[in-house]
Amino acid sequence: MAYHPFRHLGLKFLSIALAVVLWLSVGDQRAVERSMRVPLEFHNVPAGLELVNSPPDMVEVRLRGPLGALGRLPPGDVVAVLDLKAARQGTRLFNLLTDDVRVPYGVHVSQINPASVSLAFEASQTKVVPVVPAVDGDPGPGYSVGRISSDPALVRIVGPVSQVALVKQATTEPLSVARATSTVVDRVTVGVANDAVRLEEPQTATVTVEIVPAAVERRLSDVRVTSRHLTPGRTIVVDPQSLAVIVRGPGKLVDGALVLDAFVDVTGLSRGRFNLPVRIEPMAHIDILRVEPETVQVRIR
Repeated sequence: MAYHPFRHLGLKFLSIALAVVLWLSVGDQRAVERSMRVPLEFHNVPAGLELVNSPPDMVEVRLRGPLGALGRLPPGDVVAVLDLKAARQGTRLFNLLTDDVRVPYGVHVSQINPASVSLAFEASQTKVVPVVPAVDGDPGPGYSVGRISSDPALVRIVGPVSQVALVKQATTEPLSVARATSTVVDRVTVGVANDAVRLEEPQTATVTVEIVPAAVERRLSDVRVTSRHLTPGRTIVVDPQSLAVIVRGPGKLVDGALVLDAFVDVTGLSRGRFNLPVRIEPMAHIDILRVEPETVQVRIR
């Protein structure tokens, strides 16, 4: 019978395909070894204890298993987990065992490096501290930052005793007041600058930043000096009769027709010459920086 190479061609191709699949399947099951760095997680830290040193966050493991399985390992499928339920205060050495590594079915752990880790533990402590908001930027021209407040004004922090003692305040993410000309209010996240300390609970705060007219300095000349509590029937001469006063306050106040009440107190003084200090009647929002001169000559008759 004559040979026909193309007879049953479909069956021949199917046989070849099955052979290739079988070869790939068998080849995929070859046992190989692979090293990889995997995350190190800490579980079951006892209540009242804090981990205070900086242990490694990754370890190197040597894995053995089928070529296909090891080649397709996605990130996160292999994790080293250290159980800390037996931890106590002080420095402790914990062994990392092959059973502490979580791997997919069919993959085995043959080695871990490092084989042990040294961990330090300290007692946990909580404390209430004030919230000091962070403010960023400069208000608009002619304005400045006034009173800053936070609601809540206090938060509770927690962490190792030694680190909690160092923390005096909590802070917030910066609140921008750039070019502001009126009060700024916003809800911001609260945090602690010390990485070893945390808030007892995640917290936000409403921060209010008052924007007020900027204070300016002005020199007021020819401020007249008067007297107070002069004994009836007496006369008084003040030298000099007027002086200069340097003040600081909101521009809209000190730039206007600001009138100061400058005086000398002659309570109980009789005839004679006296060198007396000049006093200025206080005014809301106005600071008296200097009086020139600070004293005047007084003659009482």
